[in-house]
Amino acid sequence: MTIRVTVWGENVHEHENEIVAGIYPKGMHTTIADALNRDSGVSASTVVMQDTDHGITPEKLADTDVLIWWGHKAHGEVSDAVVERVANAVWSGMGVIFLHSAHFSKPFKRLMGTPCNLSWREAGERERLWLTSRNHPIAAGLPDHFELENEEMYGEPFGVPEPLETVFVSWFAGGEVFRSGLTYKRGAGNVFYFRPGHETYPTYHDANVQRVILNAVKWAYNPAPRIADPSAAPNVPVESALEPIVERGPKLHKDGEEGYR
Repeated sequence: MTIRVTVWGENVHEHENEIVAGIYPKGMHTTIADALNRDSGVSASTVVMQDTDHGITPEKLADTDVLIWWGHKAHGEVSDAVVERVANAVWSGMGVIFLHSAHFSKPFKRLMGTPCNLSWREAGERERLWLTSRNHPIAAGLPDHFELENEEMYGEPFGVPEPLETVFVSWFAGGEVFRSGLTYKRGAGNVFYFRPGHETYPTYHDANVQRVILNAVKWAYNPAPRIADPSAAPNVPVESALEPIVERGPKLHKDGEEGYR
């Protein structure tokens, strides 16, 4: 069994900012995919926002077990049709991982249904990530805590729904804390948000960060067949009821009508 991963990159800062280009000359998406491909159980490819349909074609999603999303500057330029395509794939059973500033991406906000807001500071301060769920699969092989010498601060409150589980909590040199590793279930799909990854720092070259993302891929993977139409709301006819019943009252719809949505 090989997990098929698609790493989606906004691919803007790498072309506009010399610092980012120096750290990630082939793009952050490529650095993430290259690290994943060192595991024999993963096959990771990349797409970028500038591709047709932002690289998120129906065919590509059909061939994706887990989607990884990094965006920042161009959230608003992502097509709403693509956002719905991603949401439907997740509801159908595709896993998805949102990294760092993807907390404000359209797909994440669509799946969370909340503002996803937070406080922030760009000062290159130290971040210490603590495991809060040692036995969680995403924490496998990690120490009780690890540090990133330079990162952007994200601070609470974080405007997201209460997660299924909080796997990491971050502390920053300025004193703030943040729930930095959150798991969710949306439809049949597993969702993970992981905080680190500001583009002007070499975060995705860090071995512990790479381990978290690999573990998250394996956790998010759902081997079950995709649900064909996760939004289906069928009108079940009387004669199909599991127990015999008699229709007893007036109704708005005729048999077979889809109903109002």
